[in-house]
Amino acid sequence: MVERMPISQKGYQRLREELERLERRERPDVIRAIETARAHGDLKENAEYHAAKERQGHVEGRILELKDKLGRAEVIDCGSVNCDRVVFGTVVTLVDLATDGTMTYQLLGAEEADVKNGCISVFSPLGKAILGKEVGDEVVATTPGGKREFEVVNIARPTED
Repeated sequence: MVERMPISQKGYQRLREELERLERRERPDVIRAIETARAHGDLKENAEYHAAKERQGHVEGRILELKDKLGRAEVIDCGSVNCDRVVFGTVVTLVDLATDGTMTYQLLGAEEADVKNGCISVFSPLGKAILGKEVGDEVVATTPGGKREFEVVNIARPTED
């Protein structure tokens, strides 16, 4: 059975665009670089050739990875998620009970997680801890820095997806 990968519409589109760029621009560029390097003669000591072949390996590997992720993607419309509970795509505001600090995160898939931009994975320790919670619920999350306690103070849809 294929394991589905939750992803937002925006995240799915980003992966499609990267795949298209790799297949239409990067792959042909690498092939040309290999052909040019081959024309320089002896391949054993041709650093240009070896660099191009290594780049080709990276490009082809990423293409395969993207095709796999897109094939397993379960695209979720974050603009229409239910906000009664914390679910994939919701924007959650938490209060750290130890510091009274407030933080807001959108709960997305692993491919889209970017803490600096306010996105955490549903598979992260905090993401797992808050999943299914309601406003007013207290949450204990075991993070790399130890156990932390939070209160869910707001659940909303993203302003754009």
